[in-house]
Amino acid sequence: MRIRYICFGSQLIPLVALFFLLIPFSKSFAGFEAPPDRNPSVMITPDKQFDYAENLFSKHDYSTAVMEYKRFIYFFPEDKRVERAMYQTGMSYYLGGDFKAAVDSFQKLVDEYVDTGYAIKSYFKISEADMKLMAFDPAIINLNNLITVTNNGDVRDEAYYRLGWIYLEMASWEKGGQYFSKISAKNKDKYRLEKLAAELDKEKLIPKKNPNLAGVLSVIPGAGYLYCERYQDALIAFLLNGALIYAAYESFDAENPALGGLLAFVGVGFYAGNIYGAVTSAHKYNRKKTGLFLERLKDNVKINLSADVKNKGVCLSFQFGF
Repeated sequence: MRIRYICFGSQLIPLVALFFLLIPFSKSFAGFEAPPDRNPSVMITPDKQFDYAENLFSKHDYSTAVMEYKRFIYFFPEDKRVERAMYQTGMSYYLGGDFKAAVDSFQKLVDEYVDTGYAIKSYFKISEADMKLMAFDPAIINLNNLITVTNNGDVRDEAYYRLGWIYLEMASWEKGGQYFSKISAKNKDKYRLEKLAAELDKEKLIPKKNPNLAGVLSVIPGAGYLYCERYQDALIAFLLNGALIYAAYESFDAENPALGGLLAFVGVGFYAGNIYGAVTSAHKYNRKKTGLFLERLKDNVKINLSADVKNKGVCLSFQFGF
């Protein structure tokens, strides 16, 4: 075997000897602190990782909290806190405003744990996130699934209550009332159903406009808007359509059919728009009045249901309007 030598001045040092000389020098770097993710001497424990994620969540750093909860779940899949970490991941998405990701995250928990405390809360949060996305049908399906899988009567009653309010949001008063009526007798007082029923009876008093009538009245330009209490639009429609009709008439009378035809064509468009606008205004009027009624209903009788993210049980927060 041939051994290579390196020349340092007049000294010849074997390469092997040089290697052993460099070992103490390399160990001198041990005092430098490497980043935690690159330092093999830093041990990630379940407690440290979970507490770090919880701390980020408490500081409202939801995007980073998501990553750290997921890291905890990945490295410590057998830890008893994995279910809570999954729930907190969903809550981080939800509170961070990413409702689609929140639905997907909560759904993973529900699929795995089905009927535990956190799974039940996840069902409710899925429906809340769906409502934020204006996805009424998925919210309804989700709560009906919960009713199917749970044996807890109180949980079913809360699901019925939430379903009732979803249908009220859709202005489906009768359907909402049907779900409220399914709530068990023992919880009727808790959900203030007697007062709620009395308030719902006032739905018949919501002022409404007939869209068909608004369209018929618009035969006279502006009359449909006037019926819908849009007085400025009524005046504009009347003056604009009247001016175009008069201008077209004058053009034909002055033996200028080209200009008269053009003005008549434009006038027909504005006239049709006047009818369509009146019909649309009637629908908008009805939606606005219904929305105001619903807001008053919420202020007066709705109970605010919120899940406690620190405890395993479902926590109800009651807010009453008087």
